[in-house]
Amino acid sequence: MRSQPPLPTIELGPPTDLDAFAFQQLLTTTPFLSNNSLYCNLLQCTHFADTSICAKHSTKLIAFISGYHIPTRPDTLFIWQAIVIEPYRKQGLAIRMIRNLLKRPSCQDIAYLEATIPDSNQASWALFNRLAKQLDAATKISIAFDKDTHFHGSRETEKLMRIGPLTAKD
Repeated sequence: MRSQPPLPTIELGPPTDLDAFAFQQLLTTTPFLSNNSLYCNLLQCTHFADTSICAKHSTKLIAFISGYHIPTRPDTLFIWQAIVIEPYRKQGLAIRMIRNLLKRPSCQDIAYLEATIPDSNQASWALFNRLAKQLDAATKISIAFDKDTHFHGSRETEKLMRIGPLTAKD
C-alpha cells in the first residue's frame, strides 16, 4: 500500500496567473485532458478564477479544476478540466474541491453541474457519479460532441453529464 499525504495539509483556493504554468505541466500527465496553450491556461487562472480551484501541498500545485458559468444558462457550472496528480488521487480531493467551489459566492445560484467525458475516462465517470450521489442529485447523459461529426474521427465522442438540480451543496 502506498503512503498517502494527509488531506488536511492541502490548501484550496482560486488560481492566479502564477498557477498557469504549473497547471500546464499537470495537463501533460494525463491523456484525457487537452494540453492547452499557456495563454489559454492564463485565461483559465484569471478570467475564470471565481469558478476554478487549485489544491496545493507545501506550495506545490497538486490538483486543478477549471470551470465556468455557461453564458446562456447562468445556473449551470461547466467543469472544463479536472486533474489530481498521483499520489493524491482516490482520496476524495476532486469532490472536496468541487464542493468548495459550490460554496463560493460566485456559485451561489448554481443549480446544475455539467462536464463532458469520453467513455474511456473511467476516473471522471466515477468522480461525477460519486459527486451526484453525495449531492443527492439526478444525472442525465447525452452526446455533447460526436467522434465523427465534431472531431472527424480524431478523438472519442464526448458525452455530456448533467447533474442536478443540486439540493445539497454543503
